[in-house]
Amino acid sequence: MHVTVSTRYLLAVYELAETTDERVSTTAIADAVDRSRPTTTEAIQRLDDHGLVDYEAYQGVRLTDDGRERAASLHEEYEVLNRFFDDVLGVEGAAEEAADLVGIVSPTVLGRLDETVIAPVADRTDAEETMQSSE
Repeated sequence: MHVTVSTRYLLAVYELAETTDERVSTTAIADAVDRSRPTTTEAIQRLDDHGLVDYEAYQGVRLTDDGRERAASLHEEYEVLNRFFDDVLGVEGAAEEAADLVGIVSPTVLGRLDETVIAPVADRTDAEETMQSSE
C-alpha cells in the first residue's frame, strides 16, 4: 500500500466524518481527493483490507479504532507541515505540499519543526505583543 495515496484517503475520511461512528460516502471521499469513484472505492477497499476502515458497499466508510488513531496522527503531521510551508516559507499551495509529505517526513523532523522552528500563530502573536509592550 503506497503511503501517500493511502494517507490522502484516510485523512479524507477523518476530515469528512463529523463523529467517530459516522459513515462517509465514497462519493464524498472521491470529491475530497479529486479522484474517480472507482479509484476511490479500490483505495478504500485496500484500507479496509488493512483494518483501517470499515467499508460496506452502498453504506459508506467508517474509521476503525486503528484507522482513527492513524488518521489523527497523520492529521497532526499535516497541520505541522502546513503551518511550516505557509507561515515560515510562505509557499503558495502550502496545503497541497503538506498533504504530499504526510506520512513521509520522519517523526524527528516533524518534532523539530513543531517545537523549535514554528510556534502556533497564537503563540507568536502573544510573544510579539509581549515584546512590544516591554519596549
